[in-house]
Amino acid sequence: MTAPAAPTAHRAGLCADRVVAVTGAGRGLGRAHALAFAAEGARVVVNDLGVGPDGGETRRGGGDFGGPALEVVEEIVAAGGEAVVHGGDIATAEGAASLVAAALDAFGRLDTLVNNAGFLRDRMLVNLDEDDWDAVVRVHLRGHFLPLKHAAAHWRAEAKAGRTPVARVINTSSGAGLLGSVGQGNYAAAKAGIVALTLVAAAELGRYGVHVNALAPAARTRMTEQTFAEAMAAPGEGEFDAMAPANVSPLVVWLGSAASDGVTGRVFEAEAGRITVMEGWRPGPTDDRGARRSPAEAGETVRRLLADAEKPGQVYGAS
Repeated sequence: MTAPAAPTAHRAGLCADRVVAVTGAGRGLGRAHALAFAAEGARVVVNDLGVGPDGGETRRGGGDFGGPALEVVEEIVAAGGEAVVHGGDIATAEGAASLVAAALDAFGRLDTLVNNAGFLRDRMLVNLDEDDWDAVVRVHLRGHFLPLKHAAAHWRAEAKAGRTPVARVINTSSGAGLLGSVGQGNYAAAKAGIVALTLVAAAELGRYGVHVNALAPAARTRMTEQTFAEAMAAPGEGEFDAMAPANVSPLVVWLGSAASDGVTGRVFEAEAGRITVMEGWRPGPTDDRGARRSPAEAGETVRRLLADAEKPGQVYGAS
């Protein structure tokens, strides 16, 4: 559904005339990203199903023709931008393919994909049932894989036709995926998988002009304002709102622009005014005796190596 906006004669900004698709863009971080891209001249495909924070069917006039996605489109249009609604389920092949098609049909191209959609169903592991595991892994991990797959197929075809794109993908991981989080085994596993998917995609797609990076944001959203209520509390009047989703979006916009040339296969944390380059698994202390050890000898070696190793990061929520 295309918003009833007159085309602009000239677009300015870091993402002038780029076409950006943002999943889960009806609220929270996705909404902030969509508005920030539009403010920098991008034309935006706003995807959202309008469901509840646990994935439940609470859409308000959702689907292709309403709900929070339409509200974001109307906000972009009111500010002089261009945007369209996409209400497909990006965790299905049909929905992911139609997301790419929506960009091509409305604007004739796709330059940037921001994978952001997701929800929570938190349980301690002993209480986590298969349905809650599958639902969270589906929306986060499959919901990243399928849009990435269909966008990459489009960009590969463009490159093979001699029109190598300046394409960008920003995936959304989490501190839970990097360090773990008590009570979020399903979510943390999915978010860790997104990091691995990002590294593979960056290696595979660079030849086609595609840069792929991941972001672990910290901000106030429907997913965090209850789970981490104290940390996400709104500030007093006149104070900097460190947890506002809009604080994260400038990095996302830059990564989604042509200005980020050469930056790919990286993972960033973004919170308030802080940006951190995350450095993942790499070899630490090692010992090679050139022969097989007994179990007791292996344990002695591990103890010695751990004494020289860096301490692991604290799992969120661990006592």
